[in-house]
Amino acid sequence: MIKVKLVTPDGVYKETEATMINCCSTDGWRGILSNHMPIVLMLQISRLELVNNNQKEQYAIAGGMLYFENNEATILVDSIESKEDIDIERAKAAKARAEEKLASKDKNYDIKRAEIALARAINRISVSNC
Repeated sequence: MIKVKLVTPDGVYKETEATMINCCSTDGWRGILSNHMPIVLMLQISRLELVNNNQKEQYAIAGGMLYFENNEATILVDSIESKEDIDIERAKAAKARAEEKLASKDKNYDIKRAEIALARAINRISVSNC
């Protein structure tokens, strides 16, 4: 069993246990099981999945870092939403706004910021549909 602590800039989001952690690092998808070697991963804007007794908890994360050692995982994320908490209409509106900014000829805004907003919105929509 893995002790999991999910932490945001606002503090501890959740402490739980899992038999497996599925996450997307900068070099691809990883599955972490009990007794995995110590590892540090940079996480992408993606889905985070905690598996326990064949039950899956899914979250939309906005990037971060995972540190695993001695069957304890600390996952630091910029933001996190559980699948059940995602407001799909809000996510679709955010996606439309980001796409509009990227398609606009007016370049008085940060393109990278719009690309990140689009990726986050698409991720939230994707996780809500899992």
